[in-house]
Formats: sequence, C-alpha cells, structure tokens
Amino acid sequence: QNNRQINYGMAVMITQETLVEIHVLHRQGHGIRAIARILGVSRNTVRNYLRQPAKNPAYPKRQGKPSILDPFKPYVLERIKAAKPHWIPATVLLREIQEQGYQGGLSTIKVFIREFKAVHNDPLVRFETAPGVQLQVDFTTIRRGSNSLKAFVATLGYSRASYVRFSKSEQQEDWLDGIAGAFDYFEGVPKELLFDNAKCIMIQRDAYGKGKHKWNPALLDQAKEFGYIPRACQPYRAKTKGKVERFNSYLKQCFITPLSATLKQAGLTLTVEAANSHIGPWLTNIAHQRDHGTTRIKPQIRLDEERLVFQPLPRNKTTEEIPIIETIAPLPIESFQHPLAVYDQLLGVSQ
Repeated sequence: QNNRQINYGMAVMITQETLVEIHVLHRQGHGIRAIARILGVSRNTVRNYLRQPAKNPAYPKRQGKPSILDPFKPYVLERIKAAKPHWIPATVLLREIQEQGYQGGLSTIKVFIREFKAVHNDPLVRFETAPGVQLQVDFTTIRRGSNSLKAFVATLGYSRASYVRFSKSEQQEDWLDGIAGAFDYFEGVPKELLFDNAKCIMIQRDAYGKGKHKWNPALLDQAKEFGYIPRACQPYRAKTKGKVERFNSYLKQCFITPLSATLKQAGLTLTVEAANSHIGPWLTNIAHQRDHGTTRIKPQIRLDEERLVFQPLPRNKTTEEIPIIETIAPLPIESFQHPLAVYDQLLGVSQ
C-alpha cells in the first residue's frame, strides 16, 4: 500500500512515506506501540519522529558490516516479488536458501523481509477436543475461473494433522472422496466430522429443531458406513471451525505460494495434478514435523497418539483414488532450470 524503499543493506531505513504514516496513524488515535507494530519499526523511532514533527528522515553515511544474508538477498527479493500478492513465510525462505548454502539463522531473514509484509490482525477463539474425537473438514479456493483449483482440507482437532486433496470442483463427490481419502490417510475414523454449511452436504439447517439438521443422503450413507457423526458449525460464532481454517491459511502460505512462485518463475501454472503430486511429501516432511503454533507439539507426534484410539476402517474398504503420494521427492528449485520438456518427469506425473 505504501511505496517503501527496498533496502539491500543492514539498516531498515525510514522513508518519507513511513514518516507520513507515523503522523497519520497518531492523528487517528493509534498509540506508539500500535504504530510501531503496524509499520514494523521500533517504538523509539516512532517516539522520536512524533516529538519532532518537522524532522525528516536523515542517515549518516557509514560503511555497514557485511551480512551473512547478503549473497542470498537478491534471491529472497525475487521470491517475494514472484509470490505477490501472497506472502512466503520466513521459515520457507530459510529452508530454500539453506539448500543454496546459507548458514545463518531465521531472525536475520525476518529482519530483512519484515518491511515488505503488511500486518493483519486476526483474533482467534480456540477450543480443544480429545484424541480421536473430531475431524474438521472444509474446501478452500486456491484459484477461481475456468482453470479453477480447489483444496479439500481435513484437520484433526487434537493432533492438528491434516489431509489435503486438490480438485477442480467441490461437488458432492469431491466431498465424499475427500472424506474417504482422509480416513484412509489417517488410518482410522474419528467420532465426528465438523462441517460448514456447504449446500451439497447440508440440505437444511435446523430442519428438525435446533441443532438437528437435514444432511445429504449420500453423506449419511457414508457416515453410516464409516461410523462417524456429521456435525455443523454454529453460525455467527467466532472460528468454530478455526483449526481447519487456520491450516488453510498455512497451506496457502507455505505450500501453494512457494510452489506457485517456483512454477511462475519457470513460466508454468500450478495444476491439480502437480499439487496432488507434491502435497504428500510436504505434509509428511514439513507440515506434520513443525512445532504447531498452538499445541507446541509436532502434529505427527499427536497423530501417532490419535491412531491408537481411532475407530477402525470398514473391513476391505479402500478408496478409489489416493492422491497423497509419499514416495515422490519434493521438487528442487534448481530443477526448473531444465527444459520444459522434462517438466512432467520432474513432477512425477505418469505419461
């Protein structure tokens, strides 16, 4: 929104645009702490400029010390540019430049890129469920239009482990295939599934009284077969289905955006097939191995606990399509330097 300068040096410079924002935000009633958080500058910087309204940004000429990040800054800036209007988290950028030889820490990257990221406040209301109790399911839209890309996402309430299946639509069969695929992936069935108000799943809310909804017959058949109870989010409640919605955001930032940026740099577009080919290794090696922001525990550790208490899958039940591919290696950045003719081979797509 503002035209801050891109700084390749050590210091984060205050531009004229930032100075104006400091005074405007202060006039609008924001305190020093809030202004510093919004603009990504120190409270002392905000305080000094507010005390001297006529003061303009000025910096003495000095020779900055070389940074361990310097050789990688052009790459980082290109990734930020390629990802716009989305954002690649610092943890993902760290992983990418470590493969190129970077030996510094995460904080150095965070300091460098924070000037280019808009701050959004999204207060969350959290609630916890016991192991094996609840699976929150949802569809999220990655891309609209004739070349649409959708993602069925299922996140376990206790472990926060997730299953993802990409498709071009979110019809009844996409929901049912996604649910069956999730059970197969998690190797068991939780006691209840929490849905939003998807029309192809729920026919009528409160049809038989408060909290007693009319569900799609095909969903009910599946629920009976697998042994789960469908439940609906309460309308107008803050983030009732927040676990899966937060994972949707994480999925887009840490999987979709980096992969799309890589493909964009090679003149390619992310497809359903490419996304499904790479989501399995990413879930196993990245998403489920991170320290979760709420539980502070790796989802894989808690998933191992949940698998002990899941209801068993129906005997001889297998899904027709299992898009999670565990054996394919993540696509390295340098692979896109090859001719586009080997693109399908790099993605592991069958000929």
